[in-house]
Amino acid sequence: MNPDESIIPAIPIGDWVESAIDWLTENVGWLFDAIKLIFTFLVENLTLGLTGIAPIALIIICALLAWAVRSWKFAIGTVVMFALVLSMGQWVHMMETTALVLVATVIAVVIAIPVGVLAARNRVVSAIVRPILDFMQTMPAFVYLIPAVTMFSIGVVPGMVATIIFALPPGVRMTELGIRQVDGETVEAGEAFGATPWQILRGIQLPLAVPTIMAGVNQVIMLALSMGVIAGMIGAPGLGKQVVQAISSLDLPLGVEAGLSVVFLAVFLDRLTAALGTPNQYGSSLIALARKARGNRAKKSASGASASSSANAPSAPSGSAVASASADSNA
Repeated sequence: MNPDESIIPAIPIGDWVESAIDWLTENVGWLFDAIKLIFTFLVENLTLGLTGIAPIALIIICALLAWAVRSWKFAIGTVVMFALVLSMGQWVHMMETTALVLVATVIAVVIAIPVGVLAARNRVVSAIVRPILDFMQTMPAFVYLIPAVTMFSIGVVPGMVATIIFALPPGVRMTELGIRQVDGETVEAGEAFGATPWQILRGIQLPLAVPTIMAGVNQVIMLALSMGVIAGMIGAPGLGKQVVQAISSLDLPLGVEAGLSVVFLAVFLDRLTAALGTPNQYGSSLIALARKARGNRAKKSASGASASSSANAPSAPSGSAVASASADSNA
């Protein structure tokens, strides 16, 4: 017997949580089955779509996307990194991880942005949400796997659920921060012109908060990728499963190759989302070059139109002509 039990009685919090999970499993099992069906459908079909494209073609598409939003240097780096993944035989596993991360990120962002907006506009909601986010961020990632497996068995679905829960907090926090950082005078100007709160949110606050929100999306993707690797412990397919297999069999080459593939995927997603949040910082991207070319064409057309209008305008009589006409009339 613990001597401290006479002073502080034991509180079986873990048993209470287990009882709550068991009650949910028995009474809301239909909801868990529906979630499992939807998540399995999304991840499997996205994986089939990604693996159905020829690897070389997909590498070219990713390189063009990298050049379009960032720079040609990033495009070359993308080709080199993904070619190495293909040469190491980890391409299919990387596509499985990519599908899991993308689906989890989309679901997390769809939840995080509305919650962040509500928290930014209502202090009561913010006070309620903040400790929940603190709990979600500080809880060890492995702990999320236990209830996920209890409710959904092993496989990709519990990995996705744990990934969404683990990756959600940065999206909420950064959305709230971005909305709160919008200049109050700008909001007051919109209110002075009679804009409704929805119009202010849609036309002023959200556009100005986009860089901060995209930074939150970037963090969501990075946390989803890290949790997606951990989810390999409960049977989630992808690079995480390869890492777990390498650990269990002490296979160093497999562990290095799977780890490098995770790093390459993380670098690509990180740089890509960072460029989407601040597009004006990358003047060598295809989007920036297209904007410059469009602006130059607009300037040339405007200067040509002004030149043609000045050439077609009737010229005013010169001073000598007026003097000559005046002398003739006097004569």
